[in-house]
Amino acid sequence: MSFPSSADVPLPALPAPDSLAIHFDIVGGMSGDMFVAAMVDALPALMPIVLAEVEKVRGAGERAADFTEGSSGGLRARRFGLVPESHAVQNSPGTAGNTQSNEHKHERGRGHDNKQEHAGERQLAHQHGDPSGHEHGGTPYATLRGRIETAPLTAATRRHALALLALLGDAEARVHGIPVDEVHFHELADWDSLLDVVAAGCIAGVLDGARWTATSLPLGGGTVRSAHGILPVPTPATTLLLAGYPWHDDGIGGERVTPTGGAILRHLVPAQRCNARRDAGRLLQTGSGAGTRTLPGVANILRVVVVETVRTEAAGIDAVAVLEFDVDDMTGEEIATAADRLRTETSVLDVSVGTRHGKKGRPLAEFRLLVRPEATDAIAEACFTETSTLGLRWREERRRVLHRTEQAATVDGVPVAVKVARRPGGKHTAKAAHDDLVTTRGLSARRERRTAAVKSVLERGDE
Repeated sequence: MSFPSSADVPLPALPAPDSLAIHFDIVGGMSGDMFVAAMVDALPALMPIVLAEVEKVRGAGERAADFTEGSSGGLRARRFGLVPESHAVQNSPGTAGNTQSNEHKHERGRGHDNKQEHAGERQLAHQHGDPSGHEHGGTPYATLRGRIETAPLTAATRRHALALLALLGDAEARVHGIPVDEVHFHELADWDSLLDVVAAGCIAGVLDGARWTATSLPLGGGTVRSAHGILPVPTPATTLLLAGYPWHDDGIGGERVTPTGGAILRHLVPAQRCNARRDAGRLLQTGSGAGTRTLPGVANILRVVVVETVRTEAAGIDAVAVLEFDVDDMTGEEIATAADRLRTETSVLDVSVGTRHGKKGRPLAEFRLLVRPEATDAIAEACFTETSTLGLRWREERRRVLHRTEQAATVDGVPVAVKVARRPGGKHTAKAAHDDLVTTRGLSARRERRTAAVKSVLERGDE
């Protein structure tokens, strides 16, 4: 079954990206083509944009990209790949006129058995000479990078595609212990794999500002063949890309997450957002992208769930990471210094220290930090650096925050910053910054100056 072109059926407009929470249900696995297919299945308005961008990178003699409909485990899904050679003349490049499924192209993504060789999107392989002195083929990383850099892509597509390629190149360089500029790709040099990087970069660029989450990753098992011979699953590049991410073993073998799929996850979904609480909101659409391999007892799909997050006039909903730990062997001065230093860290929203009693009646200083989720790992390292703790706990929580602005007031020639919050129903409350009042001598004088600053801002009605 083929999909009508964008000229046949009007496509709905894309929602504002910053209003979207996009979740991956990694049921069968994740590869580059499964990601692209699932996203277009959920948001069909992406289709003409993606096809137009990959067309800009396609070289002479290379087949055009296409979306087709198929099924896996009895569930319908889209697939993404190349127009079969038999259709390349009949269908113009960039249209969705392909009437055949992905069996006509390489066995890409999940399409191979765990004893079969990768094809299409396969394990990256670098060969730069062997002890016998024979050189092996492959496309240099710099060549692929140049191909993306020189194509007339949008700035956003180019930025994200290059970021994905850099993740893949860095992983391959670390696998082989060489500089990234010495990496030569073998399987990624295939056009049908490079187009996944460009298409995924296009989608990431169009949806800049969306919030991405995912389930834990299926571990898979067994081995796969590559240009370096037999490799264990997950492959070395994939394990490097997804170090720190939660995995689970569902008892189904084979390669379940490919290197390109791993790079997309790493680029869009921080590890702490896998298996984390999902954003509430209005369900807009779901979509499925299928691999070609048949899995026992499970549909080989990647499902995407697109939610429009809840916003109200007075308050917004977002998420924070909460880091907590206790120390019982630091002095009061050391605790105060550590707290002050942690407060200055970028992405730390708040630091508080409480007192409790632990075993043997020892007093404990309990640290609690509110942190932007994407910075959790970096702030955890800072906690270990600035304090004596040997471990910490973290979780992600949703929060509801009032709309706030900071206004300037002048009292007796002294500038005072005032934070103004809009309450439900339109009422405003304000608080003067303590740091701007500490130089005023006398408690009564400080209170008078604070009251005057707040009154000045509220009477102006500044937003």
